[in-house]
Amino acid sequence: MADRFRITLAQLNPTMGDLAGNAAKARDAWATGKAAGADMVAFPEMFITGYNTQDLAMKPAFHRAAMDEVDRLAQDCADGPAIGIGGPYVEDGKLYNAYFILQGGKVAHRVLKHHLPNETVFDEVRIFDSGSISGPYVVNGLRIGSPICEDAWYEDVAETLAETGAEILLIPNGSPYFRNKLEVRQNLMVARVVETDLPLVYLNLAGGQDDQVFDGGTFALNPGGDLALQMPLFDEDIAHIDLLRGDDSWRIEQGPKAHIPGDMEQDYRAMVIALRDYCGKTGFGKVLLGLSGGIDSAIVATIAVDALGAENVRCVMLPSEYTSQGSLDDAKDLAENLGCRYDYVPITESRDAVTNTLAPLFEGRGEDITEENIQSRLRGLLLMALSNKFGEMLLTTGNKSEVAVGYATIYGDMNGGYNPIKDMYKTRVFDCCRWRNDNHRDWMQGPAGEVIPVSIIEKPPSAELRPDQKDEDSLPPYEVLDAILMLLVDAEASVEDCVRAGFDRDTVKRIEHLLYISEYKRFQSAPGTRLSPRAFWLDRRYPIVNRWRDQSGA
Repeated sequence: MADRFRITLAQLNPTMGDLAGNAAKARDAWATGKAAGADMVAFPEMFITGYNTQDLAMKPAFHRAAMDEVDRLAQDCADGPAIGIGGPYVEDGKLYNAYFILQGGKVAHRVLKHHLPNETVFDEVRIFDSGSISGPYVVNGLRIGSPICEDAWYEDVAETLAETGAEILLIPNGSPYFRNKLEVRQNLMVARVVETDLPLVYLNLAGGQDDQVFDGGTFALNPGGDLALQMPLFDEDIAHIDLLRGDDSWRIEQGPKAHIPGDMEQDYRAMVIALRDYCGKTGFGKVLLGLSGGIDSAIVATIAVDALGAENVRCVMLPSEYTSQGSLDDAKDLAENLGCRYDYVPITESRDAVTNTLAPLFEGRGEDITEENIQSRLRGLLLMALSNKFGEMLLTTGNKSEVAVGYATIYGDMNGGYNPIKDMYKTRVFDCCRWRNDNHRDWMQGPAGEVIPVSIIEKPPSAELRPDQKDEDSLPPYEVLDAILMLLVDAEASVEDCVRAGFDRDTVKRIEHLLYISEYKRFQSAPGTRLSPRAFWLDRRYPIVNRWRDQSGA
């Protein structure tokens, strides 16, 4: 029996639904593993389809095509290392999230996911059937247990595998990013290692899919919990690990340990990758956005340039009589700093035409938010016209604070196909801008240095839809607003919890009211990068019609 076993770990970025393309990636990685003398080449969860498939996996034509692709992959890769790859599997009318072991030109073994996640962005109980807990499979004499993703978050699957003879745990994952997620994963996997006394490999996907970013970060642990390998966060990567047999167990030889960046860099990288992959996988090569001279559009423009390159980003200033000279200067300076196209499209004539058209109907009524929203919707109309004419996807730029309380105009500044900062609160947007000015990485396509003018960061936020308007005319200071929202949204706290935390009850009740009445706007809003476990869309799902209000402590 051999005393060494090599596994090639393929931390790669599949494209949802591109079965042939994902299989081609698998063949290339398999060839790399074969050349390196691997015994097995391992891929993450649901790699053949991409992940998170949502209801697509339930479509018979789709899951049959995916299984056929796995069979072809097995036949094409018969002469060389075994393959472990995730995909859907149907048996006796039941649909499973499966991990296929390919050897000798066929599917030699299947592992079926037992624990189906049914929280945050996952609805697997709705989509898949729960598989039975099975024992290990054998590749070149090594008994391998493969709990699939969620199965490794519980004790029972890993313990059963250890009790039935597994010598290593190889865990395929489709684990999406949220802030500090790697630490959560590593703590859980250390627990599995301590419980089983087995070496463990945690293999994760990379790349963006809709709102989710799979951040890679594959790692390996030896008995006792010692880190043997750390692959990079976010990057596609292929690594080889060697297991060595000792007197009575296996250990993983020490491998490279990638640097783990801080949480602000991780958030920024997630937003860049999410936008790059959303555009690349949907076929949009170019984007545009309205550049207001404010901080939100500034960071979105910077993310877009870092993701796609300046030549693929169009910034459009659409001023009215309320647009300050400072905003005009700041917007132009930002576009020049980034090196992207800058267009100047005043809305005054368009606004006058709409105002004159509506004047007979509005006669006798004073100006109010209607006239403010007309400006925003004109900007949305013009930006969508540019999007249609030039085939550039429109980006929307509302931060999580604004999205939460509806401080945005539906069919106006909410127009767009993607929102990179949808899950980033306003106070963190300020911090993110400062971080980007101070830091540059090789994965950024934009220039280094202070690309966002300091004047944009330092001036009071304003929608500039009426004279001398400031955000704080309508909302509490963002430091207060964000702290309340973090309680109400991210912590699902009660009004009384917020009051106990030191916030004024009337202010909390007003924010709660705005949060609930804005649900219809969020229902129609563009997807955006998920940075937290309580992002608006799949993480937090509330009814649009909702008369309930929290009366705790009243």
